[in-house]
Amino acid sequence: MDMKRSSGILLHITSLPGEYGTGTIGNDALQFMEQLVSAGQKYWQILPIGPVSRDSGYSPYASTSTFAGNPLFINLKDLAGSSWSRQDIEDPGFPESDFIDFEAVIPWKNGVLEQAFMDFRANAGAGDRADFDKFRKNEEYWLDDYSLFSSLAEKFGTCDWLTWEKGAALRDPHALDSYRKQLSLRMEYHSFLQYVFFMQWYGFKINCVKRGIRIIGDIPVYVTMEGADAWSHPDILQVNRKTGRPVAVAGVPPDYFSETGQRWGNPLYRWEDKSGILNSSTVSWWARRISHLNRLVDIIRIDHFRGFEAYWTIPAGEKTAVNGKWTEGPGIEFFHKLRQDIGDLPLIAEDLGVITPAVEKLRDDLGLPGMKILQFAFDFNSANPYLPHNYDNSNTIVYTGTHDNNTTNGWFYGPETDENTRHYIMEYMASDNFSDFHWQLIRLACMSTAKLVIFPAQDLLGYGSEFRMNTPATGTGNWLWKLRKDSMSEQILSRLYRLCEIYSRL
Repeated sequence: MDMKRSSGILLHITSLPGEYGTGTIGNDALQFMEQLVSAGQKYWQILPIGPVSRDSGYSPYASTSTFAGNPLFINLKDLAGSSWSRQDIEDPGFPESDFIDFEAVIPWKNGVLEQAFMDFRANAGAGDRADFDKFRKNEEYWLDDYSLFSSLAEKFGTCDWLTWEKGAALRDPHALDSYRKQLSLRMEYHSFLQYVFFMQWYGFKINCVKRGIRIIGDIPVYVTMEGADAWSHPDILQVNRKTGRPVAVAGVPPDYFSETGQRWGNPLYRWEDKSGILNSSTVSWWARRISHLNRLVDIIRIDHFRGFEAYWTIPAGEKTAVNGKWTEGPGIEFFHKLRQDIGDLPLIAEDLGVITPAVEKLRDDLGLPGMKILQFAFDFNSANPYLPHNYDNSNTIVYTGTHDNNTTNGWFYGPETDENTRHYIMEYMASDNFSDFHWQLIRLACMSTAKLVIFPAQDLLGYGSEFRMNTPATGTGNWLWKLRKDSMSEQILSRLYRLCEIYSRL
């Protein structure tokens, strides 16, 4: 991957200001692109773009599909301007806020999308219908299962397919044929939403290219149990063939974020077949997954990369991650197979957590850039690998923090950092100015030897901990933050531009 010295901003699509309660790939995305350009930025990093559900706390890392797009991203004004639309969108009256009210936004937006679908069926011309049919045929390898899954989730009132009627849950062919006939209109509706999403996304991507902005996407290693992927591909997962339930689940051992570790609950992959060699079905599914996302973004950050070298296996009956164990992953052979199938892999390795020399070797043998988090650097250990003076490889990406961290100011001024550590940090940065700390950490990132630096939008704004995106190992209050209109001021953008100019990141 040809990565030049540059910088970018981390901001999820839903965190754009948005006219109707949440960000979209419409005008608010175009405005943010212009802000990136004016600040001299080359990259826009986002979180996973799949559909989210109430069952998983609206987490983009627990999407109901690894292939589908999130209908919340759809720009309603563009939709209403379609030749077949007969809809005038009324202002829903959502108050301007720093947080998304998913409980209000989703049902209202679903109503608008339902009407758009009815308008399409009633008024679309032959060309639009042909485009829709072509999309359904081209994406059939995932779209049919996803649209049926979504329709069944509506019918049974939950994405937890293990609670559905047995024939639907365990994919009995006769039962599925019956449900397809019964739910054909709802399947068409969910396919329509994906058609609209992808047509708008490709337009969004073209605009990014025109402005010289590259998109860094994000792909969770695991799929959620309450999603279309686990339901439709049990052959690639460690699940009981008769019940569909996982025999072991994913997570991480006790670490910086949690004393009992994190029990994510995702089903683990069946990396080997019965003969003990790499499972071709799992490799094929992954090749399609990465190829699919490659069409939508320029670079893919693989979350929890260390799971390919070794992953934490937790018996399904355990309540925490404490009693898990490390299990050997598919290793470099898996990536060689992927390259044979799809060519170059424009990947970033999220190499955080319990990282061993074996994980580092896998990353380096593949030539993938890893990640350095400045908030992890200051433990009074001069050999800490996150301290900039210890970067021995410029093929890395430096973050002030990630979506899982506190904001920089929330971390520095809050209880996570004691007074001794604060003084040590300032001494390291040769500063005695305890104000505007976020700009000082941003400067430290910019001056590092890392080819790429990424700043969460909240850090540029100097926000406190109340505006963090996610607190790991907590189930509520996450993924809600969004920008207010005009909060990214010209003063902030010009200050960032100047730092990038000084440190050769333009």
